[in-house]
Amino acid sequence: MALEFFASVVIQSERVNLEFRGRALTIIYLIRLLFQVYTLMLFARILASWIPQANEYRLMQFVSYYTDPYLNLFRRVIPPLGIFDLSPIIAFLCLGFIENLLIKFFAYLVF
Repeated sequence: MALEFFASVVIQSERVNLEFRGRALTIIYLIRLLFQVYTLMLFARILASWIPQANEYRLMQFVSYYTDPYLNLFRRVIPPLGIFDLSPIIAFLCLGFIENLLIKFFAYLVF
């Protein structure tokens, strides 16, 4: 009788553990997806900065609205060197670092 109870508790515990892991993996997947979309938006914004007419389109206005505040954080710290603006490179590196930090945090919670 006690063995059956212990076995049912272990099975139920495994089921809860698998459900938690599944949810955590879904969160990790969503974090990766959001960071990839934002990285593409940053890339599009940087390319559009070379084409002034691109800012007339609503899509680029949307992208600029959400990426310029992030890029401006780095532009205040790292001024352009002549015609070269190095702040997007640092922005990409920081974005990747934050993404990896969040994913490792959630992976640590799960595994």
